[in-house]
Amino acid sequence: MAKKKLTRGESVISFIERYCIVPEGTLLGKPVKLLQFQKRFILDVYDNSQGTSRAYLSIARKNGKTAIIACLLLAHIVGPEAYKNSRIISGARSRKQAAEVFNYASKMVWMSPVLSKLAKCVPSSKTILGYAKNVEYQAISAEAATAHGGSPILAILDEVGQVKGPTDSFVEAIETSQGAYEGKALLIAISTQAATDNDLFSRWIDDAEKSRDPRIVSHVYTASKDCNLLDEKEWAAANPALGIFKAVSDVRDFAARASRAPDVENSFRWLHLNQRIDASAPLVSPAIWRACNAPVDDFGDAPVFGGLDLSEVSDLTSLVLMAPKFADGETVWHVKPTFWLPGDGLFDRAKADRVPYDVWHKQGFLETTPGPTIDYEYVAVKLKGFFDEYNIKKIAFDRWRWRHLKPWLSKVGFEDDQLEGDAAVFEPFGQGYASMTPALHDLVGHILNKRIAHGDHPLLTSCMLNTAVKMDPSGNKKLDKSKARGRIDGAVALAMATAMAGTYEGLATADIDDFVNNMITITW
Repeated sequence: MAKKKLTRGESVISFIERYCIVPEGTLLGKPVKLLQFQKRFILDVYDNSQGTSRAYLSIARKNGKTAIIACLLLAHIVGPEAYKNSRIISGARSRKQAAEVFNYASKMVWMSPVLSKLAKCVPSSKTILGYAKNVEYQAISAEAATAHGGSPILAILDEVGQVKGPTDSFVEAIETSQGAYEGKALLIAISTQAATDNDLFSRWIDDAEKSRDPRIVSHVYTASKDCNLLDEKEWAAANPALGIFKAVSDVRDFAARASRAPDVENSFRWLHLNQRIDASAPLVSPAIWRACNAPVDDFGDAPVFGGLDLSEVSDLTSLVLMAPKFADGETVWHVKPTFWLPGDGLFDRAKADRVPYDVWHKQGFLETTPGPTIDYEYVAVKLKGFFDEYNIKKIAFDRWRWRHLKPWLSKVGFEDDQLEGDAAVFEPFGQGYASMTPALHDLVGHILNKRIAHGDHPLLTSCMLNTAVKMDPSGNKKLDKSKARGRIDGAVALAMATAMAGTYEGLATADIDDFVNNMITITW
């Protein structure tokens, strides 16, 4: 009886387990034995009837990521996936990271009596040459800026989850260089998840889930959202090599610390539970902020309060308006943000900030002013329109650029007593500890108690998740733009609006409204 022919995936697995030797650690010198999650990934990638163009494997740290990358590389250098005269690469963020993959693969070659005869390792250039098919492999890094040379049939990206923002020139260079192989090229990304939804790897994973593109394979191992940090079943969900490559005791110790210290929780969820969560600890966690994503109601006649963060001539200008709505005896502040950027060079700014301003503009979440700089006349006209439409009581502003906006406000119809004096509807607001501490306290309180409804506005969400909080020795807080991971102008405007809203006695008004609406009409 003829022996059954192996599939491509089975051939890759057979090659790895037959010829690859564990080069370091407790299993040093033993043949590689792939775990079930690794086999499933390989079979899905190489036995895809539609052909695989992209493949993503996302696992928590210390789950054998470097080892599986090295094994797949060798399968393409001297194994069943070797393609004549081809070039393959692995890409990492740093030279050190790139060297780790090369070193692991080269050790596998040197330790195998078979592979050492089939390939030559060159440490100086971090290359491995496969003799039989003349395959050249090179480990490259974003730091070295070497991604533009050649056309790799296989590119494996290591820890692409470290890329902040939706774009990256190093990754783009690798993607665009693969076009010469017409359907044969394969890009594999093996990484812990990115920190936020707006980062590159998150966008790739989300696109794979939404598009259901049959040529994209995506395997994501992650714990349940908002899971108990001490639940060991959740650890296993994100760590398929738990107890083999990764010690359970290490995770248990980290989980115990994270459960006691909120500042450690973000790191534990990201690195050990493979969840998206900003490890830089913003004002509030992404999960808590997104829990307030209820739809925003029309303001109607409700009193409206605002915060206006004026920008440099070419930066983001932000206005946040908020109004109280009453439901089930609770006051919920409904939030409507408006953002402006100069229209000229919007795509370039999106690329520089690694934020999809151009997409958000098309979707209606971002407005543009004519020309290369912020047009304060345009902003003033918009403000006048809001005052005509809503029952605006007070708007706080940062003093820094007020002198540039004030003349335009007068020109579009604001009275002098609206701009200055006791009856002014615009109020200067400091950005230091004295002003910001109570504002942030109230804002965080509203968010934690779900007394904010922001409608999941993507630009406001981006600003909130970018925040970095600076604290003085007395525990006073302010937002720190210099330490933020991106634009936080919308968060600043929301904090100022919250401070203005703090002057509103919502419960008293609610009680009066309730009395009026339910009063008994007496006929004399």
